[in-house]
Amino acid sequence: METIKNVLVGQSGGPTAVINASLAGVYETARAMGAEHVYGMRYGIQGLLQEQIVDLNECLSDKMDIELLKRTPASYLGSCRFRLPNPDVDEEPYKQLFHLFEKYEIGAVFYIGGNDSMDTIARLAAYGAKVKSSIRFIGVPKTIDNDLMFTDHTPGYGSAAKYIAATIKGIICDSSVYNLNSVTVVEIMGRHTGWLAGAASLAAGADCNGPDMILLPERAFDEETFLAKVSQLEKERHTLVIAVSEGVKNKDGEFLCDLVSGPGAVDAFGHKAALSGTARYLADLIKAHLGCKTRAVELSVLQRCASPLASRTDVTEAYQVGGAAVEAAFRGETGKMCTIYRVSDIPYRTETGLTDVSRVANKEKCVPDEWIGEDGMHVTPEFARYARPLIQAELHPFYVDGVPRHLHL
Repeated sequence: METIKNVLVGQSGGPTAVINASLAGVYETARAMGAEHVYGMRYGIQGLLQEQIVDLNECLSDKMDIELLKRTPASYLGSCRFRLPNPDVDEEPYKQLFHLFEKYEIGAVFYIGGNDSMDTIARLAAYGAKVKSSIRFIGVPKTIDNDLMFTDHTPGYGSAAKYIAATIKGIICDSSVYNLNSVTVVEIMGRHTGWLAGAASLAAGADCNGPDMILLPERAFDEETFLAKVSQLEKERHTLVIAVSEGVKNKDGEFLCDLVSGPGAVDAFGHKAALSGTARYLADLIKAHLGCKTRAVELSVLQRCASPLASRTDVTEAYQVGGAAVEAAFRGETGKMCTIYRVSDIPYRTETGLTDVSRVANKEKCVPDEWIGEDGMHVTPEFARYARPLIQAELHPFYVDGVPRHLHL
């Protein structure tokens, strides 16, 4: 193992219910392996460029702080959606960053984020190699979207999936209380992939049939086929619940939400900054053509911040990948992202690994074709077999005066 004096960690992109568990894993493992200081970037790489840095040694003073951190939603350090430029075009940000690394005697940098955040690690590692820097750069996976390549799943997904399944189950109960025909459309996050919407299928069990339809971005929306399916199901049962990804597009490649509100702004990585309105569009479509009562429900950010419903499995794995990232850096690895490898389903068991971060950056993993129903409007039992282990068990919050206690800078 190499000696590393100080390390630096940041969080980037959309938060999750367990992103701070990864931060706790980085912090505790780095301190255990001899790092004198664990510094945190405020607001990711963008804040770092303004030298917004905190010493986590001073913020996390005891074990209770660590336990609170694991149970705190959102990004403790703050986040950003900032893309570093190509250094051949603009080298100045890299000079600023490496000057700060030298100033704070940083030996390893960890970035907790999704595929866009891995782009940042890839660029920093490549520039570090170019200038012959000894600093190690390691990515820690995070995203509720579960769309990172070369890892079985991504920390953050299991807790979001648990929230979605539990909420859909409650909505199904609620929608059935009146003896009249109705359709409830539930909008779930997922810009280009349907992992989150597919998690609605986990609501099914001995006491619940689960959602009647699930629409994923992996399949183009066909209005005529959709309405025919809704009409058929409506004849069989008086209430329907439909789960839909916010990023579903029609056959012309248009987001359904854009048919409600028009195209919105994009972020630094070229992604639509916000998708909203897909459920409203479908609810209005059903009402106009079939005349039944409809309701649109948008889960929005609740999917990523509902820490009281966090999966203990997810919290544990988030902590583990944070620790594994530190161990990799101390072994001399750089330009890598930690991964999760599934050893077995029964009993569920995983191990951590590494992959070149350049293989992950700016790429997306879609729901496999064989896990989507033949009509494109549901998922198969294979999806549930994959996802159900990820939502198991709970890590209960510490309640103070009736509400969860969180940790804040």
